[in-house]
Amino acid sequence: MARLLFAGDVLVTEESSLILKASGYQILSHASSQAAIAVVLEDPPDMLILGKNLPGCMDLLNAAKACLQKTNMPILLVIEAQELSTLDWDGYAVDDILVRPVDSDNLLARIRLAEARMGRVFDNNPLSRLPGNTSILRAIQKSIESEESSGVCYVDIDNFKPYNDRYGFSQGDDVILMVARIIVNVMEELARHTSFVGHVGGDDFLFIVPKDLIDETCTRVLAHFEVVRNMFLSKEDIEAGCYVEKDRQGRETTFELLSLSIAVIPTGNHTFSHSAEVANAASQLKHYVKQKEGSNYVVDRRCGKD
Repeated sequence: MARLLFAGDVLVTEESSLILKASGYQILSHASSQAAIAVVLEDPPDMLILGKNLPGCMDLLNAAKACLQKTNMPILLVIEAQELSTLDWDGYAVDDILVRPVDSDNLLARIRLAEARMGRVFDNNPLSRLPGNTSILRAIQKSIESEESSGVCYVDIDNFKPYNDRYGFSQGDDVILMVARIIVNVMEELARHTSFVGHVGGDDFLFIVPKDLIDETCTRVLAHFEVVRNMFLSKEDIEAGCYVEKDRQGRETTFELLSLSIAVIPTGNHTFSHSAEVANAASQLKHYVKQKEGSNYVVDRRCGKD
């Protein structure tokens, strides 16, 4: 049950309180900023709704933003209509506003919107801005339960750690962004309305496409990568076709240049029941495809046959 902290004068009416409780929320209400700050410090709520005219409003805002236990706590500020065009939004670090008088339906809608927005923001990968693990698991589960067969495609950048060691993390981030753009662009070209692209983390991505587009999408992703890959490599390394860096045990090792490995797990015909089963199958297949030289994709022929 999400806990909502209201701070200020009569922000939640008896009617609003009943509606919010019926919708599954727990209501905490304090008329003073000091009492609200104590709650934030001792047992942080899931959301803060406060009035701008509350004495000590900024102190409460600062306490909420500094709360390490709930760094993603949405904050809604209640203002007067005449303040809409004059408020210094840089000074008020809030996520949304409510304009007095606040009716019950609008309050409930804004609270739900703030929860949904925060969920999207914190799920997205901070570098690529692509959907993260929560959205990825949901998309995989959706493909499992769908009557249509799909390909869940796990993408890994080969030899990325030694590349980072050699070229630096900043250029490594550029490579990650380049791969993200390639995947998104290919999905836009071939399967805009029937695909999903997510960023698992680091140099790992995932995309889901209809089963009949698996070969074409994977082929295009690998081809586009080969076209731009050398932009991120030195002339010396390109000519040598490899580079020498320390492996995870600290031993000097010769590594191949950057490449992509894609492990494709077909879904359909109720082959899987849970996203974890897909991830486990992909982990096994990815180990196999990464042993191959250069960029490759492999479709798991054990799964999802028609």
